Amino acid sequence: MKGKVALVTGAAKGIGAGAAKELASRGTKVYITDILDEQGAQIVAEINATGGSAEYLHLDVSDKSAIEQTVSAIVKQEGKLDYAINNAGIGGKLSPLHDITTANWNRMMDVNLSGVFYCMQSEIKTMLTTGGGSIVNVSSLAGLNGVAYGASYSAAKHGVIGLTKSAAFEYGKLNIRINSMCPGFIETDIIKDIPEHVLEMNSKLRVPLKRIGQVSEIAKSIAFLLSDDASYITGMNMNVDGGFQAG
Repeated sequence: MKGKVALVTGAAKGIGAGAAKELASRGTKVYITDILDEQGAQIVAEINATGGSAEYLHLDVSDKSAIEQTVSAIVKQEGKLDYAINNAGIGGKLSPLHDITTANWNRMMDVNLSGVFYCMQSEIKTMLTTGGGSIVNVSSLAGLNGVAYGASYSAAKHGVIGLTKSAAFEYGKLNIRINSMCPGFIETDIIKDIPEHVLEMNSKLRVPLKRIGQVSEIAKSIAFLLSDDASYITGMNMNVDGGFQAG
């Protein structure tokens, strides 16, 4: 993966930051994007201080024109885009479906689904001109199952998997591989919104490996899907969930 160029959205913390660090450790030039500028700059500093190469660009993935400008800026500077990790997303307040406001529904779709769509459009257009590439879209276990009181989040994450599979069919013959990833319960800020008893029940009863996953485990799995080691894998959704989905 040395000498490659990658774009990572939502990379100021959590899975995005972990994936960016993993790619950088393998010699990839990483463009970290987020709306959390200070945190994003800190991740860049950490990568560069350890011998990697990274730059930060402010990006709101719900803004299509901003995505186009960001991808164009990367290509202008690097001449190519080899990898993309579409990870940016938001959670949301749990609520019964009939109480979800139109504004909240639209915001969830704008970031978690349309954001992935807009990013893929720009990334693929660029990869078509430079001989191909590899994309990983970060979905969720909520993209595989219904989630009580989380209908909008679940709907958006289901959509990410559908986009991934459809795009894989379209662009495989053009040397662009596109896969998705469904992390399980991972030690990130997002699980702070999950009640402790729910986490304990799932880690002890539902997860065969009997623990919460670590960001590094997701990051390495994403790197694998991007790399040539996964050269015959496209249109796949990988569950990295400690076995949660097995039972």
